[in-house]
Amino acid sequence: MRIRHIVQICVLLLCSAVANAQKITYSEPERDDYKTTEFEIIGRMAGNILVYKADRGEYNISVYDNAMQLKDRVKLDFLPKKLISVDFVAYPDRAFMIYQFQRRDAVYSFVGEVTPNGTFTSAPVMVDSTRIGNFSKENKIYSVEVSEDKNRILVYKINQDKENDNVFYTFLYDSSFNLVNNSRVSLPMEGKRQFLSNFTLNNEGDLLFTKLDRTTNRDYIVNGEVVIKRAVVDSFETAHFETKNLLLDEVKLKLDNQDKQVLVTAFFYKQKRGNVDGLYVMRLDYGKRERMFEKLTPFSPELKQSARGDASTSAAFNDYFIRRIVNTANGGFLLTAESYYTTSRSQPWNRWNYMYGGYGGYNPYYYSPYSPYYYNPYGWNDGQGTRYHYDNVAILSYDENGDLQYSNFVHKSQFDDGADLYLSYMLVNVGSELHFLFNELDRRQYVLTENTIGPDGKVNRKPTLRNLDKGFSWMPRYGKQISARSVLIPCIYRNYICFAKIDF
Repeated sequence: MRIRHIVQICVLLLCSAVANAQKITYSEPERDDYKTTEFEIIGRMAGNILVYKADRGEYNISVYDNAMQLKDRVKLDFLPKKLISVDFVAYPDRAFMIYQFQRRDAVYSFVGEVTPNGTFTSAPVMVDSTRIGNFSKENKIYSVEVSEDKNRILVYKINQDKENDNVFYTFLYDSSFNLVNNSRVSLPMEGKRQFLSNFTLNNEGDLLFTKLDRTTNRDYIVNGEVVIKRAVVDSFETAHFETKNLLLDEVKLKLDNQDKQVLVTAFFYKQKRGNVDGLYVMRLDYGKRERMFEKLTPFSPELKQSARGDASTSAAFNDYFIRRIVNTANGGFLLTAESYYTTSRSQPWNRWNYMYGGYGGYNPYYYSPYSPYYYNPYGWNDGQGTRYHYDNVAILSYDENGDLQYSNFVHKSQFDDGADLYLSYMLVNVGSELHFLFNELDRRQYVLTENTIGPDGKVNRKPTLRNLDKGFSWMPRYGKQISARSVLIPCIYRNYICFAKIDF
């Protein structure tokens, strides 16, 4: 009888472990999907999983079933041979493809509706066009922002006039791509040291972004403001940073649509060429049009000691960059920051070159906001023997008043020479906990590893994921969450791109 009970308990434990284990499903590499193929994971639609692919002027949408078996490969032969950019807005039963291209001296923005089978319901229609002249080298004119609930879609362009002011042309649409409002509004710019960043759209269709002032050598942010353009109002509202003598790092903006608030964060310094000393935090209620708080929260010696790695305690956070901000149920937020730097025989590491060097900027006519994490099929190869390092991830949890509640770290040590395709991590939010997916080097091969963190702030290292087939090199940071508990991550297999679905 005792043996029977023991067997029953073991069976129950085994079933529980299997139920909680992740399931990995791979797609078969397709003949034309080389390592250099650009892609965009569209998402899950009516039971299908859609991935857009582009290679040397050929455009396709691969349609997979839930088992990642290829159902169809739809060729998009109506598209121009050279697209400037493509954006997708996916819904459970359809997706909008918003793309732009140049023909002669004009750039055109078009939109088409994609079905779950990868086909188009009708011919794409033009959103807008812009003459830029044949001499313009920068031809990315239009940018797209989507609200969190996807009920509002904004297509916009920003023109720089003779006085260096920025003239915004905005086209706001609903979830059926019906025009809600279009506007033209000018934003004064006081000098070349000012720039715009952090463009985001709230659920009401308001455009929010930051307007920041840099030092002469462009190392630090010394002043700034949050700018709001209401959905149907042709003017801007501003909320200035009020803290004096600021020396800020890269500024990040995060919306809280539920409470109609916006959070602004950045690492701060006490002196030029000093060390990261703590976190600058400002919270605005954009619904009530009032500032809730603005403060500088220094990092404690204990926190710096935990973060320092090979650095000194005072310089512990000098290589950390804010990656993600997650709103929490208690009105606070959780911030993740990753240690990143490069080493090279020919060029010393410069934090400020990384922050402002590759994010685009102004051309003689139009300004396009940057995106720091797009897929580059060739990696960030500069041909100068650069080694890329992506190390520990700091997890900092703050309450509704901007005070630190707890901190923890996901410990990792990643490096690669010449490119960083397989480095960094993917953050997956399944509601009850956060999952960190990243590669670890094991016997000269990358192995996908998982850490989780729960509401208590405890980091758990999970066992090696099941069904990790040899020969697949994962690119976690280019993955996308396609449902509440599923993600799709690109992999390289024998120089071909394929995709792996993980169900948690």
